[in-house]
Amino acid sequence: MLLSSTHKIFSTVAVVIYSTIGIMAQQYVLQGVVRDAHEGEVLVAATVQCSGEGTYTDNKGFFELEVGAGPQTIIVSYVGYDPYEQALNLDRDSVFLEILLSATSNLLREVTVTTGKFEQPLGETTASIEILKPALLEQTNTTSIDEVLGKVPGVSIIDGQANIRGGSGYSYGAGSRVLVLVDDIPAYQADAGFPNWDDFPLENMAQMEVVKGASSALYGSSALNGIINLRTAYAREDPVTKASVFYGLTMSPSDKQKKWWDTPPNEIGVSISDARRLGKWDLVHAGYFLDRNSVNRENYNRYGRLNSKIRYRISDAVELGIRGSFNRGINQSFFYWQDSESGAYQGDSMTYSTGDYFRYSIDPYLKIINRNGDRHELKTRYFDVDNKNNANRSNRSKLYYGEYQFLHRMPGINAVLTMGVVSLSTQVNAALYGDTVLTSSNLAGFIQLEKKFLDRFKLNAGFRYEKNTVDGPSQIGNDRIPDGLVKESKPVFHAGVNYQAGEATYFRASWGQGYRYPTIAEKYISTSFGATLVSPNLRLNSESGWSAEIGLKQGFQVANFQGMADIAAYWSEYFDMMEFVFTGLIKGFQSQNIGDTRIRGIDFSLNGKGKLFGVPSFILAGYTFIDPRFQNFTEQDSINSTADYNILKYRSKHLVKFDLQTDGPRFNVGLSFQYTSNQEAVDRVFYLFIPGIEDFRNTHRGYAITDLRLFYNLSPTLTFTTQVKNLFNVEYSVRPGLLEPPRNLTFRLDFKIT
Repeated sequence: MLLSSTHKIFSTVAVVIYSTIGIMAQQYVLQGVVRDAHEGEVLVAATVQCSGEGTYTDNKGFFELEVGAGPQTIIVSYVGYDPYEQALNLDRDSVFLEILLSATSNLLREVTVTTGKFEQPLGETTASIEILKPALLEQTNTTSIDEVLGKVPGVSIIDGQANIRGGSGYSYGAGSRVLVLVDDIPAYQADAGFPNWDDFPLENMAQMEVVKGASSALYGSSALNGIINLRTAYAREDPVTKASVFYGLTMSPSDKQKKWWDTPPNEIGVSISDARRLGKWDLVHAGYFLDRNSVNRENYNRYGRLNSKIRYRISDAVELGIRGSFNRGINQSFFYWQDSESGAYQGDSMTYSTGDYFRYSIDPYLKIINRNGDRHELKTRYFDVDNKNNANRSNRSKLYYGEYQFLHRMPGINAVLTMGVVSLSTQVNAALYGDTVLTSSNLAGFIQLEKKFLDRFKLNAGFRYEKNTVDGPSQIGNDRIPDGLVKESKPVFHAGVNYQAGEATYFRASWGQGYRYPTIAEKYISTSFGATLVSPNLRLNSESGWSAEIGLKQGFQVANFQGMADIAAYWSEYFDMMEFVFTGLIKGFQSQNIGDTRIRGIDFSLNGKGKLFGVPSFILAGYTFIDPRFQNFTEQDSINSTADYNILKYRSKHLVKFDLQTDGPRFNVGLSFQYTSNQEAVDRVFYLFIPGIEDFRNTHRGYAITDLRLFYNLSPTLTFTTQVKNLFNVEYSVRPGLLEPPRNLTFRLDFKIT
């Protein structure tokens, strides 16, 4: 009897234990879809975590997880959106959720793609990067992208050439250490490696990303000093049609003797853009026209451009697209003035150049995203340039570009792998290069791994191998190249780390090698400006180097104003740096390897938005200190420089930027200030053949420019803007022999049609 009772007790306990274990071990299926709360679009590769398990949404925004019973918490995150968190109590076999994410207002979580070729929060990048939104383009009535880039801390524009943290001097339109991309595709001209700023669609810009420091490991030769990535916009759910018209005129200079005109030089422009969806088609079309009569006498620029961006979504996983740009125009300009007094806005008659050009590019692409969020992408470009120019400077070039890129997400180890291959070839035929056909090719492969540890550390490492080939003339003067064929291969490496020390505190450090192969223009050019020759140099070698930085990005909030401060100390070294050098009267200017250089400094920037004194406002500000030197300075290095001490030419040591914009419902004010210190060293030869250069530089040492803009929203669809550039009518020059415009006034009307 006792045994029977004991047996019953043990049996009952066992049943209870096994039942409890069974309930605890039971797995439930958690399913759902993640969408944008505003547009309703599915979000691909969003991170979903629950019960210690994690996954990514697939190409339809769908996810599925097996989780345990009872109370759980689901956390969903996606770059550029506020995290989503919801408590669950699972008691059914299957649960389906529809999760809506809202775009973030946190500056540290803004999306950037340039540093890793995939979307990631700004705060987690391992390199210094600035993001500019399209509103700044519209508010400043910018007619060219390079004008607004001058507002970015650490960036200067010298006669159209982008310069980041003093990495470049002045290359006379041939060669650049800053790579300009449009939608991640290189956008420079085949022969000169130089961007045509007038080609880029101001009227359809999503955002601009500026990466500071060597980025050759992912992007190749011209990214030695940094990257400017212009990301154009796609159509959204609601169709948008916009148009604008503007008129600008130049006012009298502060020195009245420099005024040569009776009727003020003026410009007029118009733009229109339309973006809409038709079923599976996304269609964006834009047009722009500018007619400018410059303050520089007999200088003008008249052109029109068309830009289109078309996407066809075959399915949720596959899309085809094409972007096209067409620009037709004529222009005339001079290289340097008659003198620095009454002839400052009038050109030396021997230096005028006229142009008649047609440029177009066609960029087809294919993108495939599989269920795991992996991405296959094929990007291509054909870029054709036909420049008809006087003085034997015409040129015709064709560029062919292709890139296959594979992105593999590894949620199990919290890592992303990016790899790809690139092919670029050019064909150039120009009087500038001896009326012969030159061809070049670049083949490259790259790989980068980015991994997160403990949700706080992010490490990345990358590698690229490049092979360059140029087929050109075998002899110019006494310089010879066997069969005219030059080949060179080079590996470059990159590594970086980011540590999130607090909710809004990010420390970072990075080191990257850089490499730049000479452009055709640098190596083979033969021309003149005025009485000065520009000669080819077949002995010109490629340049290389490395760039390192340590930085801190700190978010903050004061009352109703949130901001982000970034400070970085940087160190760059270049080996066999290429620069144009005056070699004497026989050969004139020539691109040469000037030796090894070192550029160090501090870069600080501040971004903020919110209410200042009760007024909604935006701020972009910064200060950059640059110390540019030869590594081994000799007396020979100063022979053609206006400075007899160790400093590189065409660099300003101090750059200060500030831009404030209010954001009220009807009336708004914008104020911009830029200070650029004196270029302590320029080519000494300019003192000899450009009248007034030395006196002008002795009396004009650095400059501070202030712009003021006013906005009034006449209605929800109509905005009136007026802007005064160079408010205090400062007389200044960015490069020798070319005086910048005096105070000028612009009026603009913007229409939102739909």
